[in-house]
Amino acid sequence: MKKKSLMLIFTILAAVSVILAACGAGGDSGSSDSGKKKYLGGTEASFAPFIYLDEKGKVSGIDPDIVQAIAEEMDVELELQNVGWEPVFSKLTNGEIDFGAAGITITEERKETYDFTEPYWESTLLLIVPEDNTEIKSVDDIKDKKVAVQINTTSHVAAQKILGNTNPNIMAYENQPLAYQEVINGTADVAIGDNAVILEYLKNNPDAPIKTIEDDSFEKEYYALMVKKGNTELLNLLNEGLKKIKENGKLKEITGQDADF
Repeated sequence: MKKKSLMLIFTILAAVSVILAACGAGGDSGSSDSGKKKYLGGTEASFAPFIYLDEKGKVSGIDPDIVQAIAEEMDVELELQNVGWEPVFSKLTNGEIDFGAAGITITEERKETYDFTEPYWESTLLLIVPEDNTEIKSVDDIKDKKVAVQINTTSHVAAQKILGNTNPNIMAYENQPLAYQEVINGTADVAIGDNAVILEYLKNNPDAPIKTIEDDSFEKEYYALMVKKGNTELLNLLNEGLKKIKENGKLKEITGQDADF
């Protein structure tokens, strides 16, 4: 084969490699077909009422509605993909997505790696026990029990504080409904979960043989949208959008909760 032909082939291959690399670099998708600035977000769609898949398999709920309202106010496109709970964090760290919207609680530990918008929801944790339980009345009663939680969440951290970080009685699962199911199955004595999520679960599963227990030792938690630390441009955009939908009443319409935190 002639040298000129070889050089042409190498040039074409190199160009294709650059294009492919550019397509795979980072979560920011640039501009959408509409010409609007586009950002890609990650979520975990088994956290109703905040995020869930509707009957058509579409990501729905409070978080997607907030994201869409912000997008409309800021004239940008914000796309949410159901990637799973832990991948939301890893993909954001790796630059595969631009933001996280998954009922994410602001914590000091997470703030070391990520930046958060202003909060849009106030929450607290609840204990979930069998409906015929008479033994467990507070967190003081679960120190020697098998406790089911969603992995790497504030409920997981709470269980570690109560039982100890390496206690084998802590059973961590990919999502909260799995933790509740372990209580129903009798595999776990108690689960810890977010109040709105467990109440939504009980509304949708009225025959589930479980009940909730409140405990004042659980501190208030606040959900926010999350971006990679240092992404000030996107953080400011999301915060401005949140401020606008708070002021025009759209946020309260979506959440049913005043955001005067």
